[in-house]
Amino acid sequence: MNWLIYSLMTALFFGLYGIFLHTGQIAMKDPVMGRYKAFLFVGVAYLVIAVVVPIIMLKFQGTALKFPMKGISLSFVAGLLGALGAFCILLAFGAKGTPAAVMSIVFAGAPVVNAIVSMSLHPPKGGVSAIPWQFFLGIGLAAVGGCLVTMYKPAPAPPKTPPAAIADADA
Repeated sequence: MNWLIYSLMTALFFGLYGIFLHTGQIAMKDPVMGRYKAFLFVGVAYLVIAVVVPIIMLKFQGTALKFPMKGISLSFVAGLLGALGAFCILLAFGAKGTPAAVMSIVFAGAPVVNAIVSMSLHPPKGGVSAIPWQFFLGIGLAAVGGCLVTMYKPAPAPPKTPPAAIADADA
């Protein structure tokens, strides 16, 4: 069951990712280049977590640092896909997408893409007819769920008016 705990932790981290990325972009106080400045620090964080931590873990485990070329290539492509996905999230924010809408589409769409590609790479035993109907229902529900969350997300609360503005309005 460790896989489930790690999966739920990933959902938590990725669920928070978009919110913090968007907030960091705004906090850069640069409406044009703020998203790229924020993404730079996402890269720094990846450097720390994705490079330093595995090196430490491999060293402590006494693992030989031999890397087959196929493993290097596929892992590098996976990193490119992850980085491009993160960059596209920033582009969506820059095009006026909100974290609630963008991340709903991303995380409803990703399992659908994953299921389709996984089944094409590793076809099920017995072909498509052997796939339970609940699987297709789940894909449909994920897509519909992402659309519904995006279309019917609650509107944000209006910004709080500073006390000075209230006093000026009364005068």
